[in-house]
Amino acid sequence: MKKYNVFPRLVARSLVSAAVALALAACASNPPQSARPRPAPEQTPTASSDSPAQSAPHKPAAQAAPQIRPDAPKRYVVKKGDTLWDLASKFLKSPWRWPEIWYLNPDIHNPHWIYPGDVITLTYTASGKPQLHVKRGPQAPKTVKLKPRVRIQPIGNAIPTIPYDAVAPFLASPRVVEAKRFASAPYVLRAVNGARLIVGANQRVYVRNLPNKPLPDYQIVHKGRALRDPQTGKLLGYEAIAVGEAKILEDGSPGTALVEKSSREVRRGDYLLPPPASNFRPYFTPKAPPKPVTGQILSVYNNAPEIGQYQIVTIDVGKNQGLKVGDVLAIYQAGGKTQDPRTGKPVQLPPQRAGVLMAFRVYDHVSYALVMRASQSIHVMDRVRNP
Repeated sequence: MKKYNVFPRLVARSLVSAAVALALAACASNPPQSARPRPAPEQTPTASSDSPAQSAPHKPAAQAAPQIRPDAPKRYVVKKGDTLWDLASKFLKSPWRWPEIWYLNPDIHNPHWIYPGDVITLTYTASGKPQLHVKRGPQAPKTVKLKPRVRIQPIGNAIPTIPYDAVAPFLASPRVVEAKRFASAPYVLRAVNGARLIVGANQRVYVRNLPNKPLPDYQIVHKGRALRDPQTGKLLGYEAIAVGEAKILEDGSPGTALVEKSSREVRRGDYLLPPPASNFRPYFTPKAPPKPVTGQILSVYNNAPEIGQYQIVTIDVGKNQGLKVGDVLAIYQAGGKTQDPRTGKPVQLPPQRAGVLMAFRVYDHVSYALVMRASQSIHVMDRVRNP
């Protein structure tokens, strides 16, 4: 009878049993991949639109609702002379967030337009989100039915976004013109009767550089200040200051023109440019730019010594940087320097928020904006950025 050594078999069985036990324990402590909870999506930091940038590592899943002013009325009847900015300021701490709480009632045609006599009501949704509703008043124009399913409502006396009186004197002049347009534009040579350097209304002038088919009418402008990028020195354009209107009498080289109107003296070398579009309508929605925008104030209209509410400024931000009419930017006063009392070394102070402005005329590289709020003194070269 053969003898077998059973010790190796016992050892092998023990090892297999241990391995099975370890595998079962691992399965018990680690659920299958499909049963594991998915990690939360990674979020990127952002800055609040109502406060300075924070250093928090993540942004909330949804932006907090706009803050309602503690003294906001529950009901407000729109009055003649109100502006959309006025209304937004009555309800919101940040008026540029108006579109976020304005309820677009599908039963009201053109709910973006608001009229004197309309009733604005502040309500809250079940989740606590504020909403503004409008009930049409008697002064709103009636809807006109033109065709089946086609209805229009004239603007009538809808309230503007900004006070029209604040920008009306500015609308005819100045405007921004690229250097190459001046290079090819017609210009005043001299008066027809005599060699006067200055002429006025109802006088004829010789004009050079007219195109083969000139326009019947032109705007006469002075070539104003050069607008340059404060950081790079790049020429952004020139301000064109309107001084009068001219009617072409004869083309040629030189041709002749009649100065029909003049708000200032017309000088030799003044340029003739096509009349600016006169379709400015102060009806647009105040809002923050969807993308980050930064720039500086280049100048103030009429060289005012101080910049305050409802003054017009030029900024070095335009269409090419994503700015649109109605966009609101915060103004930051440049921080000064002070001496550290302990070390004696200079310390750069941070910029201070000084107000907000709204773009109302936007060109490729520059824009004109109206200062809507001024909490501190504002100066040329102060910075602007998203509110």
